[in-house]
Amino acid sequence: MMDTDAPAPKTVDLRAEYESSGVREVLEELDRELIGLKPVKDRIRETAALLLVDRARATLGLAHETPTLHMSFTGNPGTGKTTVALKMAGLLHRLGYVRKGHLVSVTRDDLVGQYIGHTAPKTKDVLKRAMGGVLFIDEAYYLYRPDNERDYGQEAIEILLQVMENNRDDLVVILAGYADRMESFFQSNPGFRSRIAHHIEFPDYSDAELLAIVKHMMADQNYTMSPEAERAFAEYIKLRRKQPHFANARSIRNAFDRARLRQANRIFLEAKGALDAAALSTIEQADIRASRVFRGGLDSDRARTIDGEEAAS
Repeated sequence: MMDTDAPAPKTVDLRAEYESSGVREVLEELDRELIGLKPVKDRIRETAALLLVDRARATLGLAHETPTLHMSFTGNPGTGKTTVALKMAGLLHRLGYVRKGHLVSVTRDDLVGQYIGHTAPKTKDVLKRAMGGVLFIDEAYYLYRPDNERDYGQEAIEILLQVMENNRDDLVVILAGYADRMESFFQSNPGFRSRIAHHIEFPDYSDAELLAIVKHMMADQNYTMSPEAERAFAEYIKLRRKQPHFANARSIRNAFDRARLRQANRIFLEAKGALDAAALSTIEQADIRASRVFRGGLDSDRARTIDGEEAAS
């Protein structure tokens, strides 16, 4: 049985705490799985350092209180916000700030009802599922619709604010969306601004980073590009970025998926006999340049972007 009267230790080895907590593994995964995003990764490391020091202070018996860890992730679509939220949940769990370390990702439709008495149970059910982990609310500004006096979003907001304040030692809420819309949302809902301690901005990827991302995606699925295909994809990125509804890594993933379809069709039609692994795994220039982007047209993910595929995550 633990002796609660035992004196607190006089020193703490932060480096040993860093190694034993598993924080290093989470940060290494972040570096390995996400290309670029240096400002974001720096902020995550700063947060990890804050929590390690806070835990060390508690070990030494110093005055401390649970830090406010609710966050705002702002940036354009496809910049890794959901992925980073998942890593943050793991980080907080390893440091003992949430019990489970799971991520519950929702939008307005998961929280707000369509008639009187519908919103409260929906919101409370989501919060119950998220308790002990991280609740990620994508496009959070849609919770507030001041132009519709019959909208029930304000009821969900009030419940969220109460839980964020009263259960901050067992739940971290991350609000995500476009930067300008999130700023308007915070101005209209000062209660949220006062409870959000960490604002992290996700930058767009550069052309070089997007090319590195697609090569990483291909490697994960045992695909590769010929030198000509790689040059074509670099050109594709420049052209696609200028089109409407561009969504950074998400649009690039869509382009890769379509290139796979074209490659499969090409080798099926051209096959004269047995094929080796290289033939089945190489994306050629023709598989890239068949995109309508090279002919001045919109790429075929346009319909999905309009229907919400390019949500702010």
